[in-house]
Amino acid sequence: MLDEALKGEIQGAYRRVLEAQGLTPRYGQRLMIAEIARTLSAIEADDAGRRLSDEHVCVLEAGTGTGKTLAYLLAALPVAKARGKRLVVATATIALQEQVLLQDLPTLKAHSGLDFDYALAKGRGRYVCLTRLEQALDGVEDNPTLSLFEQSLAQGAGDHFLALVQEMAEAYGSGRWEGDRESWPEAIEDTDWRRLTIDHRQCTNRRCGHFAACAFFRARRDLESADIIVANHDLVLADLSLGGGVVLPPPGDCIYVFDEGHHLPDKALNHFAHRVGINGTLRWLGNLKKSLTELNQALAIQPTLARLLAGLPETIAALEPRLGEAFSLGHQLAGRQHGLEEGEESHQYRFEMGRVPDALRQHASNLLVGFAELSRTLETMSDILRESLDPDKHTGLPREQAEAWLPLLALLHGRALEAHGLWEAYAETDMEGEAPRARWLTLERFGSEPELVFSASPVSAAPTLAKSLWGSCFGAVVTSATLTALGRFERLQERAGLANRYRYQRLPSPFDYSRAVLSVPREAVDPGDRDAHERTIVDFVSGLGDREAVLMLFSSRAQLRAVEKALPAKWRERVLAQDRLPKRELIERHRARVDAGEGSVIFGLASFAEGIDLPGDYLTHVVITRLPFAVPDDPVGATLAEWIESRGGNPFMRISVPDASIKLVQACGRLIRKEADQGRITLLDRRVLTRRYGQALLDALPPFRREIEGV
Repeated sequence: MLDEALKGEIQGAYRRVLEAQGLTPRYGQRLMIAEIARTLSAIEADDAGRRLSDEHVCVLEAGTGTGKTLAYLLAALPVAKARGKRLVVATATIALQEQVLLQDLPTLKAHSGLDFDYALAKGRGRYVCLTRLEQALDGVEDNPTLSLFEQSLAQGAGDHFLALVQEMAEAYGSGRWEGDRESWPEAIEDTDWRRLTIDHRQCTNRRCGHFAACAFFRARRDLESADIIVANHDLVLADLSLGGGVVLPPPGDCIYVFDEGHHLPDKALNHFAHRVGINGTLRWLGNLKKSLTELNQALAIQPTLARLLAGLPETIAALEPRLGEAFSLGHQLAGRQHGLEEGEESHQYRFEMGRVPDALRQHASNLLVGFAELSRTLETMSDILRESLDPDKHTGLPREQAEAWLPLLALLHGRALEAHGLWEAYAETDMEGEAPRARWLTLERFGSEPELVFSASPVSAAPTLAKSLWGSCFGAVVTSATLTALGRFERLQERAGLANRYRYQRLPSPFDYSRAVLSVPREAVDPGDRDAHERTIVDFVSGLGDREAVLMLFSSRAQLRAVEKALPAKWRERVLAQDRLPKRELIERHRARVDAGEGSVIFGLASFAEGIDLPGDYLTHVVITRLPFAVPDDPVGATLAEWIESRGGNPFMRISVPDASIKLVQACGRLIRKEADQGRITLLDRRVLTRRYGQALLDALPPFRREIEGV
């Protein structure tokens, strides 16, 4: 129960924030505060603070303008502190993370009267490794592991790289830089940054000579005293995949808020997928084989390492021909025995229902055994090197040798584990009655060299999220402007593993949607006739007003370019196409044109249907060229659809239509960003009037005024 003291603390903080900013209470915001506070305060726990009840998650759809960030901070923070828990706010995008960190939390701290500290949590790979920085300052030729395994990264990294590391070392030593990539004043090339950072396997933690000054562990120490930790979905998922409590506090000690929560299922799927290129694997195995002489010279003075190194040639010799056979077999199965055809950039072949032929499964089993052996060897070697860094341990290997070679062996261990996970996914048989794993091949080019990539992914993240996230956390809030599909939460529940017993609510929007018109003009056609559809779009653009601020959303890059090419010259000059300019520059040019009283038309793809904020006169017309159904070549979605169909379901109505509904709501949501905004949304896809699912899609949209011209 929400006791009166806690209720008064939340209400008082809310009142003070509103008064300080001259704001009036919003009905939806008040409902959201009440729902979160009620859910989190009702969680039952034992004397040790372990959760006992199982109605600890609330899922709230709160449209733009609700003020949801302030709502969940005000409601969740006092409850978290009262329960002795940490509040972890996870966003899906950098833009929202920066808003929470740089705007919302400082405002709350300044005006609410609540006493709290907050910190930003980032993964290890976002921070410079001081050991790597020191090695770079000493020169790459003095680092044998770099000369062996990162030659491609070092190519072309001459004076500019040395100047960069010298500047970084000076800035970090003087305290002017905190050691993270984002706070460096200039963009850092990926190839340069990879040479200066490491992952969790390569890091020696407390055994490192730079541990006390380490940028990552300094940031970790800040997290220990923070009441609110700002992270992103990927970091939370990565922490959970490591068992929880590695980068962030243990899940049982956390109340999570997942803002932009509709992204969570896809983010989770990416974490559980495997992707391994055959020639890429052969390259790093070949480099390992070439380096065995140097590895023996450096490490074989330690008896166990000597024995393990002696076994590596046989392991590698067994793997290389099997990988070559997998390369040939994959090409045969994909119908491309001679590789990509002339003019082909890539070719994808998906295994129906995720089932691979017996020959490939057997081959995968053999590779699995080989990579399991290699993984165990490299893990044991890495462990010995870590122990050698501990002054209290006596392994017989000098510290300087261990320190020089551990990053390499840890890197190779990670690559071996990736390959092991991939071949395990191909070797195992899916459980009867459960959704299969998607498995597919991709032929592509790596520079001028051919590559065959084997991929595998679960078709749903729901079971893993249900167990490792919702089942292990103390409490959670999931929120976004678009969580429902066709007005219901079922699709999100199915994808994110959210139980029926959790609390779900759609909060009312503060916007007057009658200020906008939803139009399906008579000219709208079925996109199945591609030429007619493109002509319709070209004609529509040509008829736009000279001073309109327009966002036109396309479902394919090919059609965007075709329409742009077919426009009259005067309109081509007015169009700002997403694939021609960086996003930030495109938005700046658009705003400048509007400020100058000129018309401007943005041509955007799916990513512009979300996260674009152009209030007021900066956007008065959104044009949706076709209903946003997912592209049919997604192997994960296609495998899931096959499985649903095999069980008598209708994948189009169960998956495609609900997902299109979410995307359509998001696209329409670009128009009304502030209470005074107004304008028009035009849908140039006639299927919304002629297909049986069309009315359901229209009914799920906000209550715009409608101008639907007859069928």
